[in-house]
Amino acid sequence: MRDKETGTWWQQITGKAIYGPMKGTALELISSDELTFGEWKSEISNGQVLAAVKKDAKEYDSNWEPEVAKLPVVISFPGTELKSRDVVVGLEVGGSARAYPWAALLKQSPIIDRVQSTPLLIAVASDGKSFRAFVSRVDGKDAEFFLQNGTKDWALLDTTTASQWNFQGCAISGPSAGKCLDRISALKDYWFNWRNYHPDTTIYKH
Repeated sequence: MRDKETGTWWQQITGKAIYGPMKGTALELISSDELTFGEWKSEISNGQVLAAVKKDAKEYDSNWEPEVAKLPVVISFPGTELKSRDVVVGLEVGGSARAYPWAALLKQSPIIDRVQSTPLLIAVASDGKSFRAFVSRVDGKDAEFFLQNGTKDWALLDTTTASQWNFQGCAISGPSAGKCLDRISALKDYWFNWRNYHPDTTIYKH
């Protein structure tokens, strides 16, 4: 990305300035979700959607991804089971990065894992597209979660208190009702891109 004020170039993923007057500085990252509109709307019924600016519509390609996917990837990382354009969910905890293959998440959700000393919960919503990551602790104790079957709405149960949790990471029934898990920032990306910005990343093994 390039800003108009100084002409500085910024990395899209990290927000770091890599060339120009602002080189060495970084934009402040904010927490964000990657959700389908349906999932977002179910959680925030009065939310607003950013409208397109009609006069700028011609400047944007409405279907650029298929063409970009045909372009060769010049970066390769031999020795891993992932292909360059495999999709992963990447996260970083305590300076350590880990990539979770999207295919594994779809098969195993929720995934319970640990990076450094932090227990993690990574879950995919019932739409098969939205995802979130949390610190898997309830009242300061490490906890495991599993998908509750036989219910109309998507829900998890924890092994510590047997409480029921929604996709927002909040307990909706049981002893922990009203409490919420701490959220972890996670990014859905191509493997080659995540690996490029996190050269020491590990890969989740299932």
